[in-house]
Amino acid sequence: MLPRELIRKIRRIEILTRRHVDETFAGQYQSVFKGRGMEFAEVREYMQGDDVRSIDWNVTARMGKPYLKRFTEERELTVMLVADISGSMDTGSGEETKRETAATVAAILAVTAARNQDKVGGLLFGKEVHSYVPPGKGHRHAIRIVRDILYERPAEPGTNLAAALDMLGRVQKRRAIVFVLTDLIGLPDPGVSLQVASRRHDVVMIHVGDRRERDLKGEGLIPLQDAETGAVGWIDLSDPETRKLWRQAAEEREALWDKRLKRLGLDRVELQAGGDSVMPLVSFFRRRALRFR
Repeated sequence: MLPRELIRKIRRIEILTRRHVDETFAGQYQSVFKGRGMEFAEVREYMQGDDVRSIDWNVTARMGKPYLKRFTEERELTVMLVADISGSMDTGSGEETKRETAATVAAILAVTAARNQDKVGGLLFGKEVHSYVPPGKGHRHAIRIVRDILYERPAEPGTNLAAALDMLGRVQKRRAIVFVLTDLIGLPDPGVSLQVASRRHDVVMIHVGDRRERDLKGEGLIPLQDAETGAVGWIDLSDPETRKLWRQAAEEREALWDKRLKRLGLDRVELQAGGDSVMPLVSFFRRRALRFR
């Protein structure tokens, strides 16, 4: 049975998501993400003004007059939410943890897809793949994936995106839109696994960060616990060089990932735990729509 506090969080996310989808995302999603291709609809007799390139020459030869093929866009999509549930996702310096912000983003994407009659699936990972929800339709199915992102905990510490992408390759044979939700903390280079996934699917990296990862607040010597391993270390916030090195580590991590993603032609959307989850997504949708116009 789900804890009462978790039920309240899910309900709050669901209410907020409905409003955001109705007000903001209804039209943008469909204009940005296209169907899998063109599906044959019918053969009909050629009419003046039709594109001669669409003439079906085999049928034309049999019938003795020109006929052409008509196609419609195969609209139905599959959206896969690949969510990092490792220990570092349970941290955050604002009103929400990174996991809670990721769940809100997942809800917006999943409910938007459900409203468009698209299928949504989920794949949760830490050091290994933790759980897989096959793609399905409907609002209830979408919220079930959000619930899992909030509730499930990894069996052991660590983060391994390569394992998640390899699993995705085995279970999702047809092209899908893949949103990877992660904070990038302790995330090794997935190497060839990301290359293969990017060739088969439309992959978007959604980076859920936290302001403390760039700017530590406070003074003096304080203990810091590694959320992934549980190890405790000490850091001197009174030392300007220490604060500088802390910020540089975050910047270098993000720059390295930007380089990897750019090489594969993939996007990174940056969010902050407890911050605005809507406008960064809206900005991404708009940039993408302009790029593919």
